[in-house]
Amino acid sequence: MAYAFGEHSDLSLLAELKILKSIIYNLSEGVIVADMNGRFLFFNRAAQAILGLGPEDVSLQAWSAIYGCYRPDGVTSFPSHELPLARALGGETVEETEIFIRNVERPVGIHILVKASPLLNEENELCGGIAVVRDITGRKQSEQRIQTLTNAVEQTADSIVITNTSGLIEYVNPAFEMTTGYTREETLGRSPSMLKSGVHDAAFYRQLWETITSGKAFRSTIANKKKNGEIYFAEQTITPMRDSSETITHFVSVVKDVTEQRKLQEQEFQMRLARSVQQQFYKVCAPQIDGFDIAGASFPADATGGDYFDFVPLPGGRIGIAAGDVSGHGISSALLMVELRACLRAFAWKSPDLGEVFTLLNNALVTDHHQESYATLVFCRLHPARRSLFYANAGHLPGYIIAADGTLKQTLDATDVPLGLFSGRSFACSEEIRLEPGELLALITDGITEAEKPDQTAFGANKALAFIQAHRQESAHQIVEGLYRKVRSFSDGLPQADDITAVICKSTQSTSRTRGRKALPHKDMPLKSSHE
Repeated sequence: MAYAFGEHSDLSLLAELKILKSIIYNLSEGVIVADMNGRFLFFNRAAQAILGLGPEDVSLQAWSAIYGCYRPDGVTSFPSHELPLARALGGETVEETEIFIRNVERPVGIHILVKASPLLNEENELCGGIAVVRDITGRKQSEQRIQTLTNAVEQTADSIVITNTSGLIEYVNPAFEMTTGYTREETLGRSPSMLKSGVHDAAFYRQLWETITSGKAFRSTIANKKKNGEIYFAEQTITPMRDSSETITHFVSVVKDVTEQRKLQEQEFQMRLARSVQQQFYKVCAPQIDGFDIAGASFPADATGGDYFDFVPLPGGRIGIAAGDVSGHGISSALLMVELRACLRAFAWKSPDLGEVFTLLNNALVTDHHQESYATLVFCRLHPARRSLFYANAGHLPGYIIAADGTLKQTLDATDVPLGLFSGRSFACSEEIRLEPGELLALITDGITEAEKPDQTAFGANKALAFIQAHRQESAHQIVEGLYRKVRSFSDGLPQADDITAVICKSTQSTSRTRGRKALPHKDMPLKSSHE
């Protein structure tokens, strides 16, 4: 015989209660029933599995401590009298409340939702409470993962764009707004073609679309256009997104702005090119002239500097000795150095007057360059037979003439401003200066004087001069090399910040059997000149 729920015979009621108890006991949600004294009357299997503990014979006041009840933060204890089941015993219906459980059986802890309601007897009198418990740990973890991913997408420095399969934008992150200048409201529902720069042709975009609609990822560096019309370069990856049935539902594009990176790469290329140009000039060989020991060298810094030195064959067996510094870095400074060298060599042959040479040189540089490009230069016109020189100094560091006894005989101070700053300016030249046997000429650049120790103490001109004076008996080459090593040792491991250049010309006793006769010219010097 079958019995339907709701019939009132003792047999049917007993069977009904048994079935109901079995159903409740096997529910996937936990069910807990307590009487008015807080004694547990019923604890189904799910409740015990969720909480880790079954019905403990403890007072209501001990519930929180025994079962390990905390606020959702997992730190603050949940007072026993505020627990949903305890409130239900007071006649209150409590909506779902989140509780964190951590006890001896649940040491890692779980998150649960609990709702409770009063339990009434047949006389509608409060006789206990019933609570329903649900484990939401998995859901919380999923929410946390989703929130983490959302935060990552929202906070990443790369632009994220999600479109539907029709190519219309459904999402952009804040980085997209910052990079492109378009707000999210201006972007949603539009096509990414709004960013087209005109750099790429239709075939490029056709290949892009064919790639992603076939289910493959597309990767390329794309030139896009910002809202303000500025072109920027982006490393872009567009990936198809699929659902559980492998159907493409969206396309997600990750865009990294590499404009600055490309600029740096271009600058590095220009620096390498400039350095290769400049280093060609550092291979100049010192002239071999009877009665003189001449050497020069430039030691480049890692970054491209603008130091320049040269030995220029001149009419009448004379020799030009130059040291200079070109403003700026990169290919522009290298090109300015090329022009400076070419013009100096040409104009030095055109006129024996160094003032006129510098005037011509200045006008050439002013015409070809902006005022932010200029060069400092000291140029000496050495007459070996007379053992004398003239010089002009356009804003460069002073040169030095050191006597045979080591004293400072004369400084070759600046005679005018740097070259290339002011057009129409007339430059002056020094009077003739004798260079007796045993004396030496020293020209240096600011890579020496401005070299610093870690405490920012500068090497300075005095240390450079003192080193040259102390080593005046050594060969010109040894003085140049030694001065460089002294400066680098002074810097105590700091990277070299600027080119280091030095030129030394020592007046020695003539070794020629024809002593007193005119010194032989450098092998590259013409034997005759109309300017003699």
